[in-house]
Amino acid sequence: MESVTNDQQKNHDLSASFKAYDVRGIVGESITAEIVEAVGASFVDVLELAGQTVLVGGDMRPSSPEFSKAFAKGAAARGANVKLLDLISTDELYYACGALNAAGATFTASHNPAEYNGIKMAKAGAEPISSESGLKEIQAATEAYLNAGIIPAVEKTGVISVQDVLKDYSEYLRKLVDLSGSRPLKIVVDAGNGMAGLTTPAVLGGQLLPALPFEIVPLYFELDGSFPNHPANPLEPENLRDLQAAVLEHGADIGLAFDGDADRCFVIDEKGEPVSPSAITGMVARREIARAKAAGEETPIIIHNLLTSKAVPELVENDGGKAVRTRVGHSFIKAVMAKEGAVFGGEHSAHFYFRDFWNADTGMLAAMHVLAALGEQDGPLSELGREYEPYVSSGEINSEIEDKAGAVERVRVDFESEDITIDHLDGSTFTANDGSYWFNLRPSNTEPFLRLNAEAKDRATMEKVRDRVLALVRQP
Repeated sequence: MESVTNDQQKNHDLSASFKAYDVRGIVGESITAEIVEAVGASFVDVLELAGQTVLVGGDMRPSSPEFSKAFAKGAAARGANVKLLDLISTDELYYACGALNAAGATFTASHNPAEYNGIKMAKAGAEPISSESGLKEIQAATEAYLNAGIIPAVEKTGVISVQDVLKDYSEYLRKLVDLSGSRPLKIVVDAGNGMAGLTTPAVLGGQLLPALPFEIVPLYFELDGSFPNHPANPLEPENLRDLQAAVLEHGADIGLAFDGDADRCFVIDEKGEPVSPSAITGMVARREIARAKAAGEETPIIIHNLLTSKAVPELVENDGGKAVRTRVGHSFIKAVMAKEGAVFGGEHSAHFYFRDFWNADTGMLAAMHVLAALGEQDGPLSELGREYEPYVSSGEINSEIEDKAGAVERVRVDFESEDITIDHLDGSTFTANDGSYWFNLRPSNTEPFLRLNAEAKDRATMEKVRDRVLALVRQP
């Protein structure tokens, strides 16, 4: 960063791009190479990483290579030795931070549109960095460097080198889930032009490691941060349509869809129907409980957020585990994972967390568990998935209203004559004491939305509860 005179100094405010868990903004506006270089320096200062290794990588967005180098330059100026990991998925960063016991950063804006980029950061051991664990301090230090117009170099600046972790990451995942004995499966994978186009052939194909009994049909594996085919956000149903069509066209056993940085995975069955993230949570939880018990763990702990199906805690308890319910959000999940020593955690948004992966989330490892569960039995995924989805869910429904608290109060008053229990762990969850339904109303912190999630024992009950709540919420 070039030195500037006092009359050139600006009062930089990065609060628009520094979020609760990461940095995210529009390239050339709220995130630039100058800002990123200062973030790299601040990262080293705040975490006291001078003389230590810092890992830096990025996704396929056009600005990621430039930003990676800028971050490395700032970090090295403040005394850290930087290893450039080049193109990586976000869970590759977590792997590297865990396996190499080093702090790191990756440039990605996950599922956001092409004009965005951002930074996800982690401490050594893949411990998350959020606004409550260093991100605010990094923001303040970055603003100070930008306002001063210079990053002073320490006496012993760091060395920048290059390291590829893709093969090591792939081998590590293969050790966690042995897929070599699976029956042959045809798998369609929609990488959405994101990082799964790089990691899928490495982990599930025969590119770097011995071939598995899988035929992989690639969909949009070309790394392209302009996302020419569809947004890399499988949470939106319209972004799954190409995968659903391809599964039917190829007669595949399963379809997998990853988001842009490949830390989330969505699953489609052989009929082209989505398998809910709650069902995937239950499926993986069953496998992880069995594995932990076989290793001598008496009551393995599974974490789930309060929007996952109640089938998840029921299955966990039935299989001899202990279910722990948390708020929505990966920083909460990771913190509770670490505190409880949980073996696995799942969210309704298709983030899946593993103790064996440093409590971090990885879409690929979750996908491997699903493939193992499918491949060790003869039935189709639609039948297997049905075991884990005994209830009917509304999905998340947003209502745009200003007086969110007033809307929740209207619902509370209307339902107070019912035999229900209300808790306020995250928003307000209304649970029928006869077990017939539950629903959660959760206000967005950043938008004028009130989010509804409802689940019931059958579709008629779910629709009746859903429509009743929405009528109250959207009352003029």
